[in-house]
Amino acid sequence: MERSFNAEDASASLFGALIKAKSTMGAERVIIEDQERQPITYKEFFQRTFALARLISKHIGSEPRTGLMLPTSIGGAMSFFALHANGTTPVMINFTSGQANIKAAVNLTRLKTILTSRRFVEQAKLDELVEAMQGYVNIVYLDDLRKKVTVDVKAYALWGSMFPKLAAHKAKPSDPGVILFTSGSFGSPRGVVLSQSNLTSNVAQLDCHIDIKRDWIAFNPMPIFHSLGLTGGVLMPLLLGLRSFQYPSPLHVKQIPSLIKETKASLFFSTDTFLNQYARTAEPDSFSTLDFIVCGAEKVREETHHLFKTQFGGAEILEGYGVTESSPVVAVNNPAHNRHGTVGQLLPGMSYRLDPVEGIALGGRLFIKGPNIMAGYLNEANPDLIEAPLDGWHDTGDIVNIDDEGYIHILGRVKRFAKIAGEMVSLTAVERIAEVVWPQNRHAVVAVADDKKGERLVLITDHSSADIATLTDWAKENGAPVLAIPKKILKVNEVPVLGSGKTDYVTLQRLADIEVRAA
Repeated sequence: MERSFNAEDASASLFGALIKAKSTMGAERVIIEDQERQPITYKEFFQRTFALARLISKHIGSEPRTGLMLPTSIGGAMSFFALHANGTTPVMINFTSGQANIKAAVNLTRLKTILTSRRFVEQAKLDELVEAMQGYVNIVYLDDLRKKVTVDVKAYALWGSMFPKLAAHKAKPSDPGVILFTSGSFGSPRGVVLSQSNLTSNVAQLDCHIDIKRDWIAFNPMPIFHSLGLTGGVLMPLLLGLRSFQYPSPLHVKQIPSLIKETKASLFFSTDTFLNQYARTAEPDSFSTLDFIVCGAEKVREETHHLFKTQFGGAEILEGYGVTESSPVVAVNNPAHNRHGTVGQLLPGMSYRLDPVEGIALGGRLFIKGPNIMAGYLNEANPDLIEAPLDGWHDTGDIVNIDDEGYIHILGRVKRFAKIAGEMVSLTAVERIAEVVWPQNRHAVVAVADDKKGERLVLITDHSSADIATLTDWAKENGAPVLAIPKKILKVNEVPVLGSGKTDYVTLQRLADIEVRAA
């Protein structure tokens, strides 16, 4: 049952919320673990965080913003809070986004330093990337800093763990909490400034919306440059007192299912892309300890639901919806009332409005407002300027329908609609047709210009035998409009995805445009 939400009580600084969690749950509570398999308590987390904060301060100095390019791990979580202990805003670097986007992020945020790890760079094979980055930003390796721990650093760490309110920078809830970048699924990433209260409020909203048990164990393989990985996977467990297991990559499809069972995880964060892959390599009891799985970033395919219902009975998939600008969770289903085909109801404390969209009879363009809505975007011309949402309303760019009980049905992105012969066609809906016809494969649909009908659809698929005739036959049998059938199919070995697991539509659009022009 959803508990009442008080926005004023939820508003807090990040370090203040962490101190409160330690006080409430106890300093000796085991709180976080990673692939090193050496779980630590709140007390140890605070000691190491303050030691790292002092090392950063001694060897880098004071910076308003510092980049973090680290895997999902204890070290990643401690580095985030170490920067906050120094009064520095973490800028999360997406190491999968490519050199051009990383350089743009550095320029936009005026970064001088990025913290990373030699071990991580080596294991993730980022040597060439980092070598190029050294041409425009200072790279500091945490492994090197840790070798410089002196007696005064140890003393400061001990004092800080005992008196964190005195040791940590005195931040206000309205101060910046993190700078993230939008996924870039449809264009260049934008710098999103989330305040500290945006993040703490989103955690509190989730706690009210879902009755989160403090004895649950959360398993998080999502990258911390991704808002779900940061807020849901790292901050929520730390600030609420759940033990968490942080895993460095969602791509390890063979290792993750067995680790979920081994760590006795109750709660798992993922996207449909990765979850579907885990299901194909897992043993029948791999997910037996899970109470539920939270899936965001993209729609969960029917095939994924079917796999878990038929092969892994017990673990329920809760589909949710979020955007980076909302810290990120906007809505999510609840274990007690999980409405299949929807992304659940709005989190408490949020308001919405639906603006009309030409050609869409039922539903509209979703605008949202609430304590978790970003401070604003960074202004490209003046990175010190934060462009706040007009009157607090954020335009999600998504077209949705909200039913009488408040459940949200995602119809598609505004950018994911094509206008064909005067009719609006959802590219997402067309993808669903391909998924029903060939459920074992991955598909994406984009629109290209057409001289006669305005636009036409192109299906990009990894199914080697995909053909238009089969899609047309399915449409006739199931009453789907002819306009929803792509007129061209491009076959690829693999449909490209971003580091977050989302389909990379920028690359696909470029591919489709080239193919069509060449035809």
